[in-house]
Amino acid sequence: MISARAFAGKHYAVYGLARSGIATVEALLASGAKVTAWDDRLLTGEGRGPGRCEAAVPAALDPGLRRGTELTNLNEADLAQFDSLVVTPGLPLNRHPIAERAREAGVEIIGDIELFARARPELPPHKVVGITGTNGKSTTTALVRHILKTAGVPATMGGNIGLPILSQDPLPEGGVYVLELSSYQIDLTQSLDCDVAVLLNITPDHLDRYASFEAYAASKVRLFEMQSPEHRAVIATDSDLTRRIAKSVGKRAVTVRTNRGPLFGGKKQIAWDYDSSVEVEDWPALRGPHNLQNAAVAVQAVSEVIPLMAAEVREALRTYPGLPHRMERIREKHGILFVNDSKATNPTAAAPALAAFEKIRWILGGQAKTDNLDECAPHFAHVRSAYTIGEAGELFARLLSPHMSVKNCGKLNAAVRQAAADAEAGDTVLLSPACASFDQFRDFEDRGDQFRELVGGL
Repeated sequence: MISARAFAGKHYAVYGLARSGIATVEALLASGAKVTAWDDRLLTGEGRGPGRCEAAVPAALDPGLRRGTELTNLNEADLAQFDSLVVTPGLPLNRHPIAERAREAGVEIIGDIELFARARPELPPHKVVGITGTNGKSTTTALVRHILKTAGVPATMGGNIGLPILSQDPLPEGGVYVLELSSYQIDLTQSLDCDVAVLLNITPDHLDRYASFEAYAASKVRLFEMQSPEHRAVIATDSDLTRRIAKSVGKRAVTVRTNRGPLFGGKKQIAWDYDSSVEVEDWPALRGPHNLQNAAVAVQAVSEVIPLMAAEVREALRTYPGLPHRMERIREKHGILFVNDSKATNPTAAAPALAAFEKIRWILGGQAKTDNLDECAPHFAHVRSAYTIGEAGELFARLLSPHMSVKNCGKLNAAVRQAAADAEAGDTVLLSPACASFDQFRDFEDRGDQFRELVGGL
């Protein structure tokens, strides 16, 4: 794990004991800090006030941590006693009472990424690539790591993907930490000076957490504001908004534009021919026009860290395995391809999958983030029929019915059965929900896992 002498002797409050919270507790204790922790799942019928309640400690908190950690209901504790309050990124800072109480007590609110940033001076010399954007973060983060490893550079990824960064062993000298950073994580970070900071795109999302779209965009831009002047900002300038952001960042911005002109733009160029046949045949896990942006930005970001040869790039793009739940090919049966794109939790994220496949049987729905499917509309011609599920089922069925055959199936199992029954050889049964998953599933991964099981049972 990553620990630091800088944490020794300080008293931290850790709110939330899921994976990143547990990793934070472990790292702080290993660093010699005092830790008081809480998770609302610890509440029991016997008592809701401050004090030890070790019997209710999550199974993930092993006996050693139980002995070293004070468990206190931080919703009621005096927060002024702590040096920092470390919270899970899922905690809504705009409306959760503990956030306001911490501000009133003068206690900083940070996340595990900020702790990593403060531990960096004690790690072997390294670099950090931080990647943000509304869509494409996970693919680009994993692709950056894959390119680095293909080139022989020690690299790991963390943040909003993979294992919590504090739970990972420090990289050797010359290593590169690749961090996927949501706006929530950036909000909890004060001093992460990325050697290369990346912005892919910004479209409306998470507006329940921000006063406006402009406030959401400003959260993303803070990744650049934390950088030293000599460090690089790689920005995909495929929209007016990101072009304005690149202009505001100034000379250290390296722009990558994929909706026209050369594949790679900016000060540094990596030239090789790109056309649709290369994409389909040679980049099997990077299908679709959106992955052109992901690939271009990933290669540009890596080229800002290490010298790259075109042959290394081609090999990395060819061998990139893809990610679970993002245009993941599950199986092919009787000429019908089944694809799990459960990570598409808004219409903008679903649109690329609709563009990437033809003759689609589209399963969509869940908790809607918008009241329209406008971003998906340009690709409706690829959809032979649609199958809606969840809270948005009726809304989406009404939106789609003028354009295609639609069945409101309600549940995922019913949608899979119906789509498979309707599909013919050459069709793709595509789960690309364009919605959050929390109405019927634990998260998008649970939704994708259940889809995989249902398809396997056909």
